[in-house]
Amino acid sequence: MSDGPGNRAPTYPRAPAMSRIDELTERIERLLLRHEELRRTNALLEQQLAVTLQERDSLRARLSAARARIDALIDRLPQPTSSSPEPDA
Repeated sequence: MSDGPGNRAPTYPRAPAMSRIDELTERIERLLLRHEELRRTNALLEQQLAVTLQERDSLRARLSAARARIDALIDRLPQPTSSSPEPDA
């Protein structure tokens, strides 16, 4: 068995491989930070949405109550008589 170039496992320079691993490590760390930031942002948006939905429901209830009051006032108005003549313009 000879020790020629065809029988050896290829050797790769260590520096580029470590550099690539370091780059990947940094990228993963940045992605993890971004993920956490997005989770916090999402939680805040969910809270804002809950508050907004509650406010919307409250405004709908107030609107419904106002409509009911207006309808009650309209019902109390005197009905126009059809026998009275219209004034000429």
